[in-house]
Parts: sequence; C-alpha cells; structure tokens
Amino acid sequence: MPPRRAEEVPIKRVAAAGCKLPAQLPVGEILTDITQNKWRLGNTIGYGGFGDIYLASNDITSPVGQDAKYVVKIEPHNNGPLFVEMNFYIRAARKHMIKSWCESQGKRKIGVPTYEGSGSHIYRGQRYRFLIIPRYGIDIGKLFLSHRKKLPTKLVNTLAVQMLDALEYIHSKGYAHADIKGPNILLSYGDGLRKEKSMAYLVDYGLAYRFRTGTGQHKPFVHDERRAHEGTLEFTSRDAHHGTHSRRGDLETLGYNIIQWLCGKLPWENELGFTLDPEKVHQEKENLLSDLPLFMDKCFLHVKKPPG
Repeated sequence: MPPRRAEEVPIKRVAAAGCKLPAQLPVGEILTDITQNKWRLGNTIGYGGFGDIYLASNDITSPVGQDAKYVVKIEPHNNGPLFVEMNFYIRAARKHMIKSWCESQGKRKIGVPTYEGSGSHIYRGQRYRFLIIPRYGIDIGKLFLSHRKKLPTKLVNTLAVQMLDALEYIHSKGYAHADIKGPNILLSYGDGLRKEKSMAYLVDYGLAYRFRTGTGQHKPFVHDERRAHEGTLEFTSRDAHHGTHSRRGDLETLGYNIIQWLCGKLPWENELGFTLDPEKVHQEKENLLSDLPLFMDKCFLHVKKPPG
C-alpha cells in the first residue's frame, strides 16, 4: 500500500498486513544520511500502511517551515517497500543520471524525482529506514475526485506525455514501476492546473521491479503466482495479474489510468462494486481487451471517444 498524500493527516493510522507502523518521530528530530548530511524533520504530512511522510529541511539550525522543499519517508527497518524504493533511487534516480539522460534526449526535465538522501535512524531503541526526495504538490487522484471524476482532455494529454517520458527513463534503467495510478502522480509543489510549466512526477517505487540484472541481462519472463495481482486492482496489468511486472505492463496500466481520467471509471469497476475477487477482474480485462472496439464502447458510453 503506497503512502497516501494528504493535506490533513487522517486520525487513525493502520498498518498494512505483515508490517509494523513506526512510532511518530518528534518535530525537530535530526537524521544523518549515508553521506553524513543532516536533515531536520518537520510536521507529518501523510502516511500509509508502511510508514510516515514528514516535511524535511537540510538546514538543521531552524525549524522546518510549511514551505519545506523536501519530504522524508520513514519506515521500520524490517518493512520491505522502502528498502525496494531506496534501492531504485540509489541505482536509477541520482541527479547526474537524470540530467545526463535528459541531455541525451533533448529534454529539459522529466517526471522522475531525484534522490536526495537515505539512511538509517534509531529512535527509542527502534531502527528505521528513511528516504529523502523533493516535495511535490497535489496528486492526480485528488484532482480526479475534485473534478467529479473526469479530467480536462488537455490535462490528460499533458499527463500522458509526461508519464510516457518518465516510464521511458525508468525502463532505460532496467526497472518497471508496477503501480501507476493517480495518487502516485504528483504535480510540482505550488503549481496549479493553469501553470504552463506545471510538471507531473511519478512517485512511490515500493513495488518497482528490476527486470534486468546488474550485468544488463533481461531476467526470464515467467509467471510468479506468489506475486499474482500485485499493484492496485483497477489498474493491474494482465502480466501483473500473473505475478510478472513488465514494461508493457506499465504502459497498459498507464492506459487504464488515461481512460479512467477521461471517462470517469473503467468497465471492471462495476465488478469491483460487488467483489474484490482479483481473478474476476483479471478475466474481465482479458475478455474486453480481446475485443478493443467493444472495450472502447464500454469505456465511452456517455463520453465522446477521442479521435483515431
């Protein structure tokens, strides 16, 4: 379960299955990352089933303001998702890596957060992992709901192009994201819909799958029922329903999001209203995607179809 983005933190914190929630660290706590840089914690701004998200600053001499430029994700050391995410950032999202790729592709920037720092911290005898990334603004999931579950076509087009660029970069580094959805796509902090330079960033790499080995070899493409149906059920790709995360699966998942943003819901969300059986949802996807004209008709029942 990826951390939720929230302006106001919900009252109750609930741990994901098999995971422990961390004790909430006090405002002003100082963290030291693996390069010995120090970071000061501010207020909690969100949390999920695995850990908490705090505002953070690299100026440890002053309280962290509400306009802080960084956030820190903190989880108990034994939880798995942040370990996966930290490794993705260290291996694939350092500033010089992203800058070099953008220059080679003729792009000014892409929607992949930069790695700012990570490390371990002990509080009251308990060891925690932490990851620091830039702070971003509102997530597309909230925008979708605030727009009565339909986003403007122009915005959807912009999001689609920016997410394709982000995925191209991630895939070039040998990773599949595996959990693309509105709540995991954030706009630049302080930017609104009408800001011409607004940029969308793909976050939360807790399920990221490394499909290439350290020597650059592609791992065998095999079904793994132990990981079957991973991700968010509405958007899970057909490969992921079989426990296999892939580049084409990321593109399929992005496609489901685009259709939902334009139409309001996906055809199998009717199924979700009655059951959370992933096998039934998977079968519905297989049936509809074997007949694309029927799929599009079901998606655009009350909405004009896009040209093409």
